[in-house]
Amino acid sequence: MPNTWFTADFHLGHKNIIRYCNRPFDSIEAMNSVILERLNNAVKVNDVLYFLGDFCIGPKARALELRRDIRCKTIFAVPGNHDKDTRKLTEEFSWLGDLAEVSINGQRIVLCHYAMRVWNHSSHGAWHLFGHSHGKLSPPDSSLSMDVGVDTHDFRPWSFDEIRDRMSAKAASTTG
Repeated sequence: MPNTWFTADFHLGHKNIIRYCNRPFDSIEAMNSVILERLNNAVKVNDVLYFLGDFCIGPKARALELRRDIRCKTIFAVPGNHDKDTRKLTEEFSWLGDLAEVSINGQRIVLCHYAMRVWNHSSHGAWHLFGHSHGKLSPPDSSLSMDVGVDTHDFRPWSFDEIRDRMSAKAASTTG
């Protein structure tokens, strides 16, 4: 059975993100290599990956090349503010759209590049997963929302199980 993964904010090819986010890389090439290696080590070919924006900087040909470096076949993408040319890869992603509502193992999840304070079914246990803030935005403790960007997880994707455990802990802390 395939596993489900979530990630965001690779910023492949984006030199300034190294300084902006204090990423521990000496070059774009080193950053790209580590992010793609850690992704491919975790996410298998037949798994499902939800990518929540800011894939890469560069022309469509470069975005296509980088997409092909990812072994996972099924990637649902919510483009971010730096994804001008990634938005053109309509054949390479299983789905592209600005907002998605999905159900995984019976869990409702709202996906967006940007953090929201409220979302559909937020008062009924739906989760909200986002990127964009590079771990610099702390959602309220009681909120079932989470930044899934690589800057929050040692440049690795988050598994559904890891997120479920975090959300369960958040829910327990607000009821206990």
